[in-house]
Amino acid sequence: MGGSKVAELLYWRDTRTSGVVFTGIMVSLLCVLHFSIVSVASHLALAVLAITISLRVYHKALQAVHRGDGANPFQAYLDVDLSLSREQIARYTEQITAQVVSGVTLLRHLFLVEDLVDSLKLALLFYILTFVGAVFNGLTLLILGELVGRANGQVGTKTAPRELLTSDSVFPGVISAFTFPLLYRQHQAQIDQYVGLVNNQLSYIKAKIYSKIPGTGASASSKAKAE
Repeated sequence: MGGSKVAELLYWRDTRTSGVVFTGIMVSLLCVLHFSIVSVASHLALAVLAITISLRVYHKALQAVHRGDGANPFQAYLDVDLSLSREQIARYTEQITAQVVSGVTLLRHLFLVEDLVDSLKLALLFYILTFVGAVFNGLTLLILGELVGRANGQVGTKTAPRELLTSDSVFPGVISAFTFPLLYRQHQAQIDQYVGLVNNQLSYIKAKIYSKIPGTGASASSKAKAE
């Protein structure tokens, strides 16, 4: 359910909702770029409280001049029952447990080499990620250096690590998350065609690897035919 809602946002199926979420995330990141997270959260909470308190006082003032009943304008939201029944708790617990068991089973399959090809693909993925991690290695050192400097009373540039963190990694990630799915939806036929070609090549390579591994079905069948 949650995954489908995220997909709807990223694919811009509801342009207004996706635009509001994207704008909110970018504005939040810009605020974090120039201010601390504590300051941003505090000002956001104050803004929300200022709006809700103002509306509450306004309705009370209307009641004082006999132009309203003074009811809480948020009463409809206060009356919403947030408690969960035993059936709902059991269902959510079962879903979470199923996801955890599925994840553990997959990790066991990959790391204990139940399928050699799958484990090799995972190793290749992590090997590629080592190069990706090297890009952010300098950023990590800058953040740690600032923390050590503060501990020793040698505070350096306060905004440099946060600026790097926000501009170099988070901003491109958010823009990509809201851009690539939309491009895929607009050019789905061409992309699926190329992905199909790549999958066919991977299947061919996988079959070749299996045929070279002793004890696999391909090698065993070839030996049986030879005999």
